Amino acid sequence: MSTAISVEHLAYSYPGVDNTPGVAVFEDMNLTVEQGSFVAVLGGNGCGKSTLAKHFNSILLPCGGKVYVCGIDTADEDRLMSVRRNVGMVFQNPDNQIVANVVEEDVAFGPENLGISSPVIRQRVDRALRQVGMYGFREHAPHLLSGGQKQRIAIAGIIAMEPKCIVLDEPTAMLDPKGRREVMETITALNRDKGITVVLITHHMDEAAQAQRVVVLHAGKVMADGAPRDVFQQVQLLHSIRLAAPETVELCYELNQKGFNLPLDRLNDEECAQALYDWIKA
Repeated sequence: MSTAISVEHLAYSYPGVDNTPGVAVFEDMNLTVEQGSFVAVLGGNGCGKSTLAKHFNSILLPCGGKVYVCGIDTADEDRLMSVRRNVGMVFQNPDNQIVANVVEEDVAFGPENLGISSPVIRQRVDRALRQVGMYGFREHAPHLLSGGQKQRIAIAGIIAMEPKCIVLDEPTAMLDPKGRREVMETITALNRDKGITVVLITHHMDEAAQAQRVVVLHAGKVMADGAPRDVFQQVQLLHSIRLAAPETVELCYELNQKGFNLPLDRLNDEECAQALYDWIKA
């Protein structure tokens, strides 16, 4: 499997103000994201999640070390557009990403800026809207849509540029449960059906559990990295950095403190219920 994103000895500090020292976020960060994978990045506030995400799209540039996107050095000014063609970004607030008064015009905005011809843009816009289940809203005004629908439009705008990777920085943070579910179903399908690499920055454990791989950050360092079932079994580690495991894992963990002997790799309600049934039956 080829590498989509490679972070090598990344160092980054936000500059200080009025002669105050800068704030160091990373000193020696190393991370690799494989092409076609679905990676969730977790961590508490200030751990560096969003700062890392912005390095993937050259919004921020390393103070030290390197970040490569599809083999391209993100700090190479001459290759900036190539980096951004390969990695699309979706942020928290969909209202901040909508620039047009009609849905299909908004989705066309990115490809137009890439200089793509009108007939090709038309095809891409229609295809992207179908992929996120919003084709029927193509002539609607974005401001009349729900939060989840707006975020799916934002994702469609990225898809229309045909990136190899989509980085989503807490895209469900401002959404209700229905909107969160819509967005997660959309990005999961894009990864599964289209092979698009997905990097999801989130603080929702149930969302991270849907990824193929979970990376846990704390104080600019990788604290855990692996399959969700493996990472979320490390409940004490997560608690030590003020994170929680998914609710089903937390339930099994608490019951184990009371004398139960339940597995800690049950990531959904059905698996948890089956574990409880098996324990009672035994």
